[in-house]
Amino acid sequence: MAKKQWILLVVAFVLAVVYVCYFTNWFKPKFIQISYTERFLPSRIPSQARLPVVLFGFGGQRYRLSEIKVVPLTAWQTNQSVSPIWHLIANSRSAPAEVFRYGENLRGMKSAVPGTRPEPLETNVVYRLFVRAGRLKGQCDFQLGGRPATTSPKQ
Repeated sequence: MAKKQWILLVVAFVLAVVYVCYFTNWFKPKFIQISYTERFLPSRIPSQARLPVVLFGFGGQRYRLSEIKVVPLTAWQTNQSVSPIWHLIANSRSAPAEVFRYGENLRGMKSAVPGTRPEPLETNVVYRLFVRAGRLKGQCDFQLGGRPATTSPKQ
């Protein structure tokens, strides 16, 4: 091959590498997008009739969750090993989930600390939800009584 052909081949290869790195999602980290909403659902327990239910969704995607953890954001920012107020782990293979509510026992998951129950959420306290599904991770900041002042950074 002539020198000119080798140079053209190298330039074409460099352009292909640049295209793959900047215009495709092959090397970008993947994360789970999480949204939440509050709903006032009817309750059979009169004392909980006015408490909203927090629903989390994955935008139509279904994931086999490995871990769910909720911590108060201010406590987590000062100490990342703060004990969670709700923590589930997969005991075998969890069922695919598209939507779940705070405190729900998901099929195929169990409490990380046996015998613990999720603590009730307080109004105007910002919480952070961490979700893991295999190697994929996601997080979402939420609070009862409105949207949090800051949103969580994308991972």
